[in-house]
Amino acid sequence: MARTTILDLFVDNAEQHATKVAALVKRDGRYEERTWKQLYDEAMRASTGLLAQGVKLGDRVHIVSNTRLEWVILDMAIVHAGGITVPVYPSSLAEECGYIAQNSGAVLAFVEDEKQTEKMLAERKNMPELRRVVQMTGAVPASADGWVITYDAFIKQGGDVDKVKAELETRRKSLQKDSPFTLIYTSGTTGKPKGVVLTHDAMAYEAEAVQAINVLRESDIQLFFLPLSHSFGRVLEAAWLSCRYIMAFAENMQTIRENLGEVRPTIMCGVPRVFEKFFSAVVQKGTAPGGLKAKLFNAAVELSQKNGEAEKEGRSLGLRDGIRFAVLKKLVFSKVGKGLSELLGGRMRILVSGGAPLSPKINWFFRDAGIEILEGYGLTETSAASFVNRPGQNSIGSVGLPLPGTEVKIASDGEILIKGRGVMKEYWNNPSATAEVLKDGWFSTGDIGMIEPGGTLRITDRKKDIIVTAGGKNVAPQNIENVLKTHKLISQAVVHGDKRKYLTAVVTLDPDVLKTVAKEEGLGNGSVEELSKRPEIEKMVDAWITEVNKQLASYESIKRFAILDHDFSVESGEMTPSLKIKRKVVNERYKKLFDSMYEGAGGGD
Repeated sequence: MARTTILDLFVDNAEQHATKVAALVKRDGRYEERTWKQLYDEAMRASTGLLAQGVKLGDRVHIVSNTRLEWVILDMAIVHAGGITVPVYPSSLAEECGYIAQNSGAVLAFVEDEKQTEKMLAERKNMPELRRVVQMTGAVPASADGWVITYDAFIKQGGDVDKVKAELETRRKSLQKDSPFTLIYTSGTTGKPKGVVLTHDAMAYEAEAVQAINVLRESDIQLFFLPLSHSFGRVLEAAWLSCRYIMAFAENMQTIRENLGEVRPTIMCGVPRVFEKFFSAVVQKGTAPGGLKAKLFNAAVELSQKNGEAEKEGRSLGLRDGIRFAVLKKLVFSKVGKGLSELLGGRMRILVSGGAPLSPKINWFFRDAGIEILEGYGLTETSAASFVNRPGQNSIGSVGLPLPGTEVKIASDGEILIKGRGVMKEYWNNPSATAEVLKDGWFSTGDIGMIEPGGTLRITDRKKDIIVTAGGKNVAPQNIENVLKTHKLISQAVVHGDKRKYLTAVVTLDPDVLKTVAKEEGLGNGSVEELSKRPEIEKMVDAWITEVNKQLASYESIKRFAILDHDFSVESGEMTPSLKIKRKVVNERYKKLFDSMYEGAGGGD
């Protein structure tokens, strides 16, 4: 049954499935159950508090917090009070929080702890419309001067829910399909972030479409850790309300492996970085014994990729390699699959990847180990989920078929255009930017791709990221970077070469793997900075880049590279909160290093 808002789904769940377990949350060292009715009652109390704070229809309300059960409760409370949720990444700098609050005109902010409160206090003068801050956990700083209150005080000020039930119901019924549900600010890989207006209908559509393709089922348990500041997280919130599976909230990003063992989920959704980490851990374990075992493991990984590439091209692996691969599946992948299954909790049915491109090599490896990763695609402006592979119809290397009701076409320059109910209404208070990307209902994604014969979509690169060499060759850097990152040592890679004679790259190393490899190779227990400069480490990376270059055209090959003595991070400003590389920042910050790799260069491609 179609709903106007996902709040309707939330209310229906509380009324029709009151005692059904909706969520698992860890408290005092163990996971506890929460029913739909319990969540609804908490949301109603929070809605009452919002009315007491003077929140009116259409008012914008901040949530600055990591993913936690209280986040979605507050989200539903804000909607019930007729407000619009404006999520902010907890990793955002104080000035970024201030900018979003000022730009959106937020009147109230919920923050997770004292650390987030301090950001608000630092930016208070730049947020004239922000009347109050509610701190969800911990003690309020003495410097708050009454502007900040605890969550308990906020609930107490709300008073009796029964007295305002009629008002809340009136506000709920006033919501229209095209009413804004949320403003999600883009993470800003270039320039100031823009507020993407997603309507109630856009989210209701996502809930309906995800349920229709039967990827997520009512019998599932999902381990949830994706940021709710990101559209991928918000779509999963909508899917949860629609499909009514159990949402198990991870404690934080660092406890994912521990929580997997405790929850034993059947579904997990993540960005590629999560699956790269799992892949790296399995590769590290598989090669650690050395000798014949390591050789067999490496041969299995190589043939997995070779088989996948042959499959993609519609050909067989060949008799000799086919026999070798069949043997290695029994010798290696049967054991790897068992270990990977245990690592993921023991009953994982399916993994879903989105937010950035996933290396096909990793996807083929997981598949051959017996666990399917379904890659999907979308943008904040299209409510995140526009395409996704289906169970049993997993076209690795593509992002799958469009969700029911989503249209796609390819522009003359190769850009992907999307139309449908999931497309944003506009950029908040930015008509010129809206007009640039929305024409006759078609959204210009900025991504380059192609529609394959079966209707699946293959992304080749970001339009703005394409490198044009001095020789006029077009190169998609993400494809090369994704291959480079499949080496156990390499954490991140950025390929450079626009208007240059050849391509170069900077790479960062995985600190944990680096220390393990250093120990195995007898290089001592030095710091990451020291170890990354060791010639033995450089030789390993050089050998890998040489191997990768064999798979590339001459003009795509990496001629020179440099290893950085630190990894990229959100805190350093080199990655977005959704863990995407800020290519422009990296190119500017390491300009001298890149320039040095072209000194004395002669001719080139």
